[in-house]
This record gives sequence, C-alpha cells and structure tokens, in this order.
Amino acid sequence: MSFKKLATVALSLLAVGLLASCGTGTDKKDAKSTEKEKLVVQFVPTNNDGSMEAKTKPFAEYLSKALDKEVTVTLATDYSTIVEAMASGQVDIGVMPPAAYVQARDMKAAEAILTSQIGDMDLETGLPIDGKLTNTFKGEVLVKADSDIKELKDLKGKKIATLSPNSASGYIYPVAEMKEAGVDPTTESTLTTVNDIPSEMTAVLNGQMDAAFVFEGARNVFGSAFADKDLFKELRVLYLTEGDIPNDAIAVQPSMDAKLKEQVKEAFLKMKDDEKGAEAMTLWSHKGYEEAADSAYDTIREYTEKAAE
Repeated sequence: MSFKKLATVALSLLAVGLLASCGTGTDKKDAKSTEKEKLVVQFVPTNNDGSMEAKTKPFAEYLSKALDKEVTVTLATDYSTIVEAMASGQVDIGVMPPAAYVQARDMKAAEAILTSQIGDMDLETGLPIDGKLTNTFKGEVLVKADSDIKELKDLKGKKIATLSPNSASGYIYPVAEMKEAGVDPTTESTLTTVNDIPSEMTAVLNGQMDAAFVFEGARNVFGSAFADKDLFKELRVLYLTEGDIPNDAIAVQPSMDAKLKEQVKEAFLKMKDDEKGAEAMTLWSHKGYEEAADSAYDTIREYTEKAAE
C-alpha cells in the first residue's frame, strides 16, 4: 500500500475516533441534564396582595438543594387553575387545598404523598395551642362582634362573603351545614365570591358584608394585615363547622418516578427539623408533614355533594 493510501486510512480512523469521542461526551451531558431535570411546584396563595410571591424564593432554594434539582415555585390564580395545571402536566408537585386535590385525584392527575400539619386551635379562644399539631381544621363563619346574628339560621337574607366554590372552608362546608340547618344560602342569602380572606374580613368590618366564610383561626393568621384593627375584638366567630376538613395535600404527578417521589417525600418530612426548612414552610403556615391517608379526603366529596344539592 502506498504512503498516500496509508495516510488516508489513518486520517479516516482518526476522524471516526473523534466522532465517537464527541458522541460519548454528548451522551454523558444529556444523561446529566436529564438527571438534573427541573421541577415545578405550585400552590394557591391565601392572599393576593403580592406578599406571598416574595416568600417563594426560600422554599425553592431549600427544595432545590434537598433534591439536587432546579425547582421553580409558581402561584395558582385560584383553586381551579392548580387542578388544570396538574392535569396538563405543567406542575410536578402541588401544595393543594383539599377540595382541589380531590378534584385532581378524580381526574387521575394527582397523588397525595403527604398531608400537612398545622398548629391546632383552641375552640374557645381561637388561638393556637402551643406545641400541638393537627392534620385537620374547620370552616369558620365570622361576623362583626356587635352583630345581632346569633346562629346560622340568622344568615337567611344576609350578605355573605365567600371564597371560590372549590374552597372547602370558604364555601363547601359552611354552605352544606347551613343547608342542614334549614337555610339554603345559595337561594336565601346573597353570596359574593371574594379573592382572599383579608378581603372577606375587610368587607365584614366595613359593613359591606354581614358574614364571611373563612378557615379556623383566620383572625390569628391574618391579624398582622390589619395594623389598625384588633380582629379578636371586632370580629366574632358565629360558627365552626362540625365537619373536620383534611389539611393541604402534598401531591405529585402519578407518573412521577418512584425514586423521585420518595425523595420529595423525604425532603418535606425533614423540613420541620431544619432551620431553613422550617422557614420555608411558613409560606403556608405549615408546621410539618405526615404520611397521607388518601381516604381522609373522601369526606370532601361528601360535603361537595351536599353543598351542590
């Protein structure tokens, strides 16, 4: 074989080797990129004044470090949009209000891996019980302290501020129990949907509304939003729902890899024992998490049916 032919063969082999080497490097890069996939977390804010958006950063940073993945936290505009986001696959992890979770679960778009824990409330004072946690809460009906409304039946013909019809405490449970008490608020009262709980309270305080459907302990949670008001003196709890409402569900896409589901679960479970994790949880006033008993959310469907009757 001539020198020229030998040189050509050698160059050809070198080119093939370089291509193979480049291909291997790309494969490794792609594998690493896949391993570092992004995760999107979404939740429904309890108020819409923009303050909660700023608080998402510590949570995103904490979860990113815990999972070794890039995490983006987004806010749902209302209860229905988080369901739609889970159903369309746009969101990987949803911190879901109970009624929204049940709706997504029925669509096979969400799987609860954990239930949140919150501070338990003293039913008499409306204040948190130090050191005691619970995985359920109640719906609460607030009126002005000097209101002549004394019981649920007195809400007949009154103006009531509510949250979305998909809110367990802000609509479903109080509506269902008012119907059981003999008053159908959907036809015998005037229900007005309001964006968030502080807005509901404001409407009652200024006399625009006679009552508001909120969650148990709302006066304590949102007290700082009313610097010139003492909510415990100016608002009175007319009624607490008899039915217990399961807390927020930490839900993931049912198709999520089993190993990643376990990693997400462990990351949330460890939050309360970590200073930065505990700080991140304040975004939702969560105090911890526990294994989800999915059947606990079945009561939501029962109440939803009663409210819709």
